[in-house]
Amino acid sequence: MGTGFGGAASVKDTFKYSGRVRPGKQSPRRTVPAGIPRPDYWKDGQPKARGSLLPWQIEVKSEADIAGMRAAGRIAREVLDLAGNALKVGMTTDEIDALVHEATIARGAYPSPLNYHGFPKSCCTSVNEVICHGIPDSSQLRDGDICNVDVTCYFGGYHGDCSETFLVGEVDEAGKRLVKATYDAWQAAIAYCAPGREYKGIGAIIEDAIVPLGYTSVSHFCGHGIGSVFHTTPNVIHMRNQEPGRMEAGHTFTIEPMINEGRAQHIEWRDGWTVSLYIAQVYT
Repeated sequence: MGTGFGGAASVKDTFKYSGRVRPGKQSPRRTVPAGIPRPDYWKDGQPKARGSLLPWQIEVKSEADIAGMRAAGRIAREVLDLAGNALKVGMTTDEIDALVHEATIARGAYPSPLNYHGFPKSCCTSVNEVICHGIPDSSQLRDGDICNVDVTCYFGGYHGDCSETFLVGEVDEAGKRLVKATYDAWQAAIAYCAPGREYKGIGAIIEDAIVPLGYTSVSHFCGHGIGSVFHTTPNVIHMRNQEPGRMEAGHTFTIEPMINEGRAQHIEWRDGWTVSLYIAQVYT
């Protein structure tokens, strides 16, 4: 483990990783031009605005809110498409972050992950066995990797959140099947959504889609409500559950299935963010 680009080497990293992905060196935190509106946590990392603490109390957005959400979501999708089209063998995840950062501020938006509870980068890049919240760094993408890029942009007082898993180079058939199964389960969950539907039904739809294929779904991390607050109610769990609440017109939320080969157990890295699939074989 190092101290940053060009920094002196530190002591050997003795953390017992599960899989072959390792942390690289992080570049300095990127800056946002003064004229771009910022969320309330941009300086100290602590969100001030909060949604309901009761899971069945879900904000119903006004028409103006929905218009703002569409604008923020459109920017996030544009930025994510740029990142996905740029991915290639040998590219570092820090280069992905730089692209996301520059494309976001070029559109007058703030990269929502930046300093959210102290997160050091402008997007998340999760490679292979990393489930979510991977921190971009000097690690290079290799032929056959799968890489999820999670982009959220704050624009006009609203957060637009989207992510996608991309194939890097020549991915094996098992990797392609996993990515397609995840996409298909996500689409089936979206098709289920309508006013009056129970939120817990999303998890059942996803579980029914992936379990016959031999996959498992992560329960510890979930989709969420979103709007002027980055993460709020409802909690959208991607497996069978008893989460309360029904959908209403004006609700906005994410569906983010994290589907795995084998068991859905995980470990958390020392960086406090990166979540990796637990694999029986531990690599040191």
